[in-house]
Amino acid sequence: MADSKDRPVYGSTESPASSPPAPIAGEKQVPSKVTAPSILARKGSGQAILCLTAYDWPTARLVDEAGFDLILVGDSMANVVLGHASTLKISLDQIISATRAVKRAVDRPLVVADMPFGTYHVCVEETLANALRLVREGGAQAVKLEGGASRAHLVQALVEADIPVMGHIGLLPQSVNSRGGYRIQGRTLESACRLLDDALALQEAGAFAVVLEGVPAAVAQRITERLRIPTIGIGAGDACDGQILVFHDVVGLTMGPAPKFVKRYANVADIMRKALKDLVADIQQGNFPTAEHTYDLGLDLPEDWDRHLE
Repeated sequence: MADSKDRPVYGSTESPASSPPAPIAGEKQVPSKVTAPSILARKGSGQAILCLTAYDWPTARLVDEAGFDLILVGDSMANVVLGHASTLKISLDQIISATRAVKRAVDRPLVVADMPFGTYHVCVEETLANALRLVREGGAQAVKLEGGASRAHLVQALVEADIPVMGHIGLLPQSVNSRGGYRIQGRTLESACRLLDDALALQEAGAFAVVLEGVPAAVAQRITERLRIPTIGIGAGDACDGQILVFHDVVGLTMGPAPKFVKRYANVADIMRKALKDLVADIQQGNFPTAEHTYDLGLDLPEDWDRHLE
């Protein structure tokens, strides 16, 4: 592996060389754009990194308005939007299309696109080509791929190609077949040490952050303490530098039980069910549409205006 000083490192933890100008009295301040280096600079700041998924324009707008720092166009779209049983079915073209929609909706958050299963599993050249499509065609500002030390060479190649990379270790949804299901990682000493080794390898390769999914809180805390790059937890306790969840899980728009680590803040599915049932009832009972929802003609038509069509 090349010396780390020869590679672009996303997120020196040092402050930017120049500070933004002081605000003018009475002037409305626009939040600054979140970038891979600014995410890395949060390490050790005590300011949590706020992350959430989004897959379309209206959802991304809402996530941005709520103040999230990072939007992940995740391969979880396969489950919560397209109805697949796993994330393995999502295609690169589908992620690119979703990323375009999200990118059109937001300015401030960092938009990260998942690399789908099969897009980084063959060789470095193919990985680069697929990641470049996500950036050039989709508008992604960083990519995420699953795996630890065994994928570090891919992370290094992407970073050297000026593509910021967020790593992902622990429970790996794309490895559901090889691991025999969605299994929590780090519950043994050997497994915990392997996770730390993976995280350090991703850091050395140039990743600007790493997602820890399905990892015991104590293990995630130690990894967070050992790394110079931020950890983003999902089912990994509160000691991580940031948190991420799936949008549909948070608002109650998923069908079926949510994972243990999810906290639901609304039940949008029930609200939508009621709205649709009310619409059905109004149409059936003649209560919709009414004059309120109808356009006036604006002129007097003769009674025989349609005669020429006979």
